[in-house]
Amino acid sequence: MINKEISICIANYNGIDLIDSCLASIYGQSTSISYEILIHDDASTDGSADYINTKYPDVTLIRSTSNVGFCLSNNRMAEVASGKYLLLLNNDANLFSNALETLYKYSQKNSNAILGVPQYTQDTKKFIDAGSSLDFFLNAIPNPMPVTPTTVGMIIGACMWIPKQVWDKTGGFPPFFGFLAEDLYVCLSAQLMGHPVIALNHSGFYHHVGASLGGGKADKSAQLRTTINRRYHTERNKLLVMAVALPSPLDLIIIGLNIGVLLLEGVCISASKKDPSILKTIYLRAITSFFRNINKAQKLRRLIQPQRSVSIKMLFSSFKIKPQKLNQLLKHGMPSIDS
Repeated sequence: MINKEISICIANYNGIDLIDSCLASIYGQSTSISYEILIHDDASTDGSADYINTKYPDVTLIRSTSNVGFCLSNNRMAEVASGKYLLLLNNDANLFSNALETLYKYSQKNSNAILGVPQYTQDTKKFIDAGSSLDFFLNAIPNPMPVTPTTVGMIIGACMWIPKQVWDKTGGFPPFFGFLAEDLYVCLSAQLMGHPVIALNHSGFYHHVGASLGGGKADKSAQLRTTINRRYHTERNKLLVMAVALPSPLDLIIIGLNIGVLLLEGVCISASKKDPSILKTIYLRAITSFFRNINKAQKLRRLIQPQRSVSIKMLFSSFKIKPQKLNQLLKHGMPSIDS
């Protein structure tokens, strides 16, 4: 097998209606840089695997016999990828025609950086963000378009460029996360090791936000919409990232504060919605699951923390003091939570 410069890794589950446009955006790239396409089909039930295998014989298709989740899907592709660089791409994402060229050229200036290009909505073509800053509870704060490429707290996993060696140093996505906040884990762990996370200010990708998981965006009334499962995984996994990546003793302080805030948030939302099950199915469930998985997080911590090479000040340089959830509450009001 001839090694390629870039391995484009696409996790697919029941994405038969999305995969054609995603792959078309790759085949339409204006670049001569060599790349390979890997797709992990996560036991789809819509015929995705057979469809991809028949229509796209040049794609390396990995079929899973059981549904293993987004994290393990990407880990499996990264394990067999031949590229020096990985581009993790959602099946509901479509690249601008110069995205690969843009990412590759910048990577030649900084070969150890995680990179991202600006994100736009697929339906309206409106700008969403150029990476995200973070607050101290690890909530993502969308960045405006920078004048020049800029260091950020996180690049979304829907379109994340990462050198294979950096991926390997972080251990990839934690399988016990399932999905959500795995991109946060990799970005924060990489920064802890001295690898910058940089949002570029040109090219981009379109994203069907929420097409894969539901929620994650504001509806036509400007109210934020989410789902029980999405909110549960997000809150649990952010706690787990804190337990792995935050330096001591800040990890214990911030985890304790965040648990208190989550309980208060759960009580307030349950009261406002007159639905006590919200507190139980999202917040109490997330906190108890965090403690059930703490041993796994501690094992990862023993991998990541000895590789730390930056000061606390440097690690938190892209963090914002004002809590993002407060910003969202003032802007959108209480979120709508679907089952």
